[in-house]
Amino acid sequence: MRLPHPLYGLYERRLAASLPAEGIPRHVGVILDGNRRWARSVGSSTAHGHRAGGDKIADLLGWSEDIGVEVVTLWLLSTDNLERSPDELEPLLAIIEDVVGELAATGRWRVQAVGALDMLPDHTAKALVAAQDATTGIVGLHVNVAVGYGGRREIADAVRAFLREHAEAGSSLDELAEDFDMEHIADRLYTKGQPDPELVIRTSGEQRLGGFLLWQSAHSEFYFCEAYWPDFRRIDFLRAVRAYGARERRLGR
Repeated sequence: MRLPHPLYGLYERRLAASLPAEGIPRHVGVILDGNRRWARSVGSSTAHGHRAGGDKIADLLGWSEDIGVEVVTLWLLSTDNLERSPDELEPLLAIIEDVVGELAATGRWRVQAVGALDMLPDHTAKALVAAQDATTGIVGLHVNVAVGYGGRREIADAVRAFLREHAEAGSSLDELAEDFDMEHIADRLYTKGQPDPELVIRTSGEQRLGGFLLWQSAHSEFYFCEAYWPDFRRIDFLRAVRAYGARERRLGR
């Protein structure tokens, strides 16, 4: 329900003030879904929908900073999305390059590219790496931009890395099988060294992960929001965090 403007501002401030410090997730994953449907709903082009979605990202990062989130992972493009028609994919990649470059240019956030960069066009991969390199020394909110990302591909890449390292060291298959442990995968994921996401948000009303952070989200709390991503508001974000804080997290126990 959208409240009238004066009440909306009051409610938003009270909601933000009510969030307990111990109920703030360190890492939030966000599936930015609904750009195309939003564009159709306003009678605009798909590219305009993707651009509107890109413009919303800085707002989300600011809201995350305000409440003390440490890591945000943004799913901007899946490996499946790479199979879209060139008429849609090429403008989308250009928008992603622009948006990630703009995030890096603020000098405010540390940007890290997570995904199978080898599956992307060379110019897109270079743009992501350039943004990552330009923000390496920044202390503050860590922003993972998941482009060409698929959870199954990430796990397969981690296993390949493990096998390759041990093959180069001369380990036998029997030794690999004997020594293999879950941590060998965790240590080779795109997000290695980061806390797993405690909260995963998906917009647009869809209630599925679609392969997002498959390994890392084993104990995540999920929040599904009806709003299309370009319409996602600070109040929607705060409600998601409030819902997270209200849940009893047993972590599989």
